[in-house]
Amino acid sequence: MINSIEQLRVENSFAQLPAAFYTRLEPQVLRNPRLLHANADVARLLGLSQAALDTPEFLDVVAGSAPLPGGLTLAAVYSGHQFGVWAGQLGDGRAHLLGEVVSSSGSWELQLKGSGRTPYSRMGDGRAVLRSSVREYLASEAMVGLSIPTTRALALVVSDDPVYRETVETAAIVTRVSPSFIRFGSFEHWSSSPDNLRILLDYVINRHYPECRDADPGEGGGDDGAVLRFLKSVVVKTAQLVAHWQTVGFCHGVMNTDNMSILGLTIDYGPYGFMDAFQANHVCNHSDEQGRYAWNAQPSVAHWNLYRLASSLLCLGVDAQALKEQIAHFEPAFLDAYRGDMCKKLGLSQWEPTDEKLVDDWWALLHGQRADFTLSFRGLANAPRDNDAFVAAFEDAAAAQTWLDLYVARLSRQALPDQERRALMNSANPLYVLRNHLAEAAIQAASKGDASEIETLLKLLRDPYTERPGYDAYAAKPPEWACQLEVSCSS
Repeated sequence: MINSIEQLRVENSFAQLPAAFYTRLEPQVLRNPRLLHANADVARLLGLSQAALDTPEFLDVVAGSAPLPGGLTLAAVYSGHQFGVWAGQLGDGRAHLLGEVVSSSGSWELQLKGSGRTPYSRMGDGRAVLRSSVREYLASEAMVGLSIPTTRALALVVSDDPVYRETVETAAIVTRVSPSFIRFGSFEHWSSSPDNLRILLDYVINRHYPECRDADPGEGGGDDGAVLRFLKSVVVKTAQLVAHWQTVGFCHGVMNTDNMSILGLTIDYGPYGFMDAFQANHVCNHSDEQGRYAWNAQPSVAHWNLYRLASSLLCLGVDAQALKEQIAHFEPAFLDAYRGDMCKKLGLSQWEPTDEKLVDDWWALLHGQRADFTLSFRGLANAPRDNDAFVAAFEDAAAAQTWLDLYVARLSRQALPDQERRALMNSANPLYVLRNHLAEAAIQAASKGDASEIETLLKLLRDPYTERPGYDAYAAKPPEWACQLEVSCSS
């Protein structure tokens, strides 16, 4: 480990792309920036010690007051479809890429979010508020605990600068970390410029999908073959990602194509939510008046977004039917990941065709009674032994008992010992998730300069499956006031 951010090995591969891909500019400095929290786990990925996080030089970099030593600061351009409508040119409207840290764990781009206006800000002020910054900081680390691919968060900086949203709030900056921040919309931006699209594609394949250069026996070689293998890889990664979202009750909130990672990572945490009372058509984003990004719509939206990505590749002369055939890998990849997750969550040794109805009936039971998503799954591990406690958690006890009888009968047809089944289920069904009211408590504390709730939540969310004495409130159903919390695109 190194004790100074100035000792990092920094490269600038994205900045080596042609100038049309970005604008070089510095962040807008915050007044009186303060480091509210630094993530030692992410720092270790970069090779930074705890001592490095306590230095003025570290604060200067993550506050945007000084460049990353050796880095070339820039804002990237991209385009995209927003709420199903082509929005044209977008880009990093409030983010600055600082450079790329190379360490023993890999190559990591550092990006400031909330660091001021860029040429891509459109009507925005380039800032992020404390509220949304705390939510992103926590959510990205919660996903790590759930083993769901995600960007990471290194640091959270606060200031007293006012930011105008529905009300006047204060500004903050999150330092995000990822192997790449390239999106579906990055490819859409160059869909009518074959030369630039080829440059971007080669860059992404060479750095992140080098295996796509090698043709399998019977596959086509050459550039077209690499394009098709690349698309298939993105399709599969995206399908797996969304399957994992579904099975933990996570709603992204704004699955625009500019918010879809080309690496299959959860990216751009805005009005996200982990469901409390289950509703299949739950919409976490107050701005999504049509329900386009409801929980049960997320797989189909991801599929639609992949078609937009594939369409951008047409300008390279790749056969349209061949591209469409790669998109067809979405459904089997999604179902394989979804069924695998559900087997673990239900304690099934393997998936059987009749399990489709068992799972559908489970969702219907939760939906009909607005049962708590997380606690309902968690309670299943002991349900066959403790029928009364399980049934009592539902308002309609008869409906719960009917489903439980079917579930117990299903378990009787497998050889998995009961102790192993319960251990499997408790390792797949979290007890602690980042509910909105827990995030809100951390936000309120952070507004007073208190990071203790952030620290507590990170401790629980990094291992959300292990019950900890004294933290019952963090695993309980939300209080009544929590239903009044709303998140929107301004979050």
